[in-house]
Amino acid sequence: MRPQNRLTFPRPLHPGAWWVWAVALAGAASRTQNPVPLALILAVTAFVVSARRSTAPWARAYGAFLRLALLFIAVRILFQVLLSTGAQGPTVLFTLPSLPMPEGTGLKLGGEVTLEAVLRAFYEGLQLATILCCVGAANALGSARRLLRSVPGALYEVGVACVIALTFAPQLVADAQRVREAHRLRGQSTRGLGTFLRLAMPVLEGSLERSVDLAAAMDSRGYGRTTDSSRVSRRMTAGLVFGGLLGVCVGVYGLLDGSAAAWLGLPMLAAGLVVAAVGLHVGGRRTGRTRYRPDPWALPEWLVAGSGVVAMVAVFVDVHRAPQSFFLASVTDVPPVPLLACAGILVAVLPAFVAPPQPQPAAPSSPAPSSDRDVEVAA
Repeated sequence: MRPQNRLTFPRPLHPGAWWVWAVALAGAASRTQNPVPLALILAVTAFVVSARRSTAPWARAYGAFLRLALLFIAVRILFQVLLSTGAQGPTVLFTLPSLPMPEGTGLKLGGEVTLEAVLRAFYEGLQLATILCCVGAANALGSARRLLRSVPGALYEVGVACVIALTFAPQLVADAQRVREAHRLRGQSTRGLGTFLRLAMPVLEGSLERSVDLAAAMDSRGYGRTTDSSRVSRRMTAGLVFGGLLGVCVGVYGLLDGSAAAWLGLPMLAAGLVVAAVGLHVGGRRTGRTRYRPDPWALPEWLVAGSGVVAMVAVFVDVHRAPQSFFLASVTDVPPVPLLACAGILVAVLPAFVAPPQPQPAAPSSPAPSSDRDVEVAA
């Protein structure tokens, strides 16, 4: 019997690879307000989620995040129309009744609503909505519980808090579907504001209860138990981890802020990662952990994570070369198409083809047909 190809053998991909891919796309979206690359990122995440999500209830989280992103865009435009914040333009769409506001606040309640201001608000809302959808794609593709098994032992307290936070949104979606199906079976309506108020409390209570139960189960199984260590070792571990994470935060800020000094970007990020890795390695010796069937990090994981990093690097390089193509001076003109950035974002669709398919649950076996002899005996 020939062995199956490792790229097509059904198995869950390492959740860390999905999170690296999604965070890299979110970083690319944070550097532009051009709707062309933002729409391309949304299309890539939606296609990959539809191609590689599992049948688990939390895998439907992307749809909830997408609806939340659309609501966020609508709210951003509504605030722009009502408050008239920021610069306006010459193209007046309509005029609302205005109220006087205190001087120096920069706000104007009502008044003229221009096309330029509405488009600017739409582009800003689209940028944040794209970042939100990238996080939703990571929640739909990578299991937070399996991701927790890869957290270093030195960060077990942070791991418990993170698993509660990461499982809250997927469990919220699963509980909402469960409660809606229960109401539908009872013949009750599942639409309207009254239904939303009736579903809110059981859904919120169920998602919180499941997340806390997971943390309690981790604690009862000895997750995070430490061995005896000296005070110097604990302080050195804490100092290295804190200093490394601080360097990572400063480096990420330097990369996202184009006006920051050059040494605050990639050099600070690399130094912070090295210091944090040393601290995690030293702190990991204090915990004795065993893993049952650990998630492998093979070629598909490298390809998935690398495709997201390629997209982010392509956008960062293109922003440095032609920043006017990513932050539009005139929102009424046709948005330009940054070729390098779009080509890099298209590389991020690679996980839909190279990631291994999700294992399908086994179908329930049908009972074997009874023979004529069994029928005679039963008679």
